[in-house]
Amino acid sequence: MSDPQGHETVTITVNGKTYLIHRGRRTVAEIKTLAGVPAAYQLDEDVNGVLTPLPQDGEITIKGGEVFVSYPATGSSSWILRWP
Repeated sequence: MSDPQGHETVTITVNGKTYLIHRGRRTVAEIKTLAGVPAAYQLDEDVNGVLTPLPQDGEITIKGGEVFVSYPATGSSSWILRWP
């Protein structure tokens, strides 16, 4: 399926929901925005059953059919922020 500018639209899945997106290089931030994922959350790609973390400021080539999972980012800085 193509839009009027000739960009092919494909589907991806984020947290079990399907979204339409243009094929090609997309930022992790763009995918999060599309799916309503908070910017601070981690986004992983499910590659053959293995979750592969994506860098917060990274890009990925969308071909269609990709599956992503998001979750709250963890780490020592997050733990310190929650310390009473």
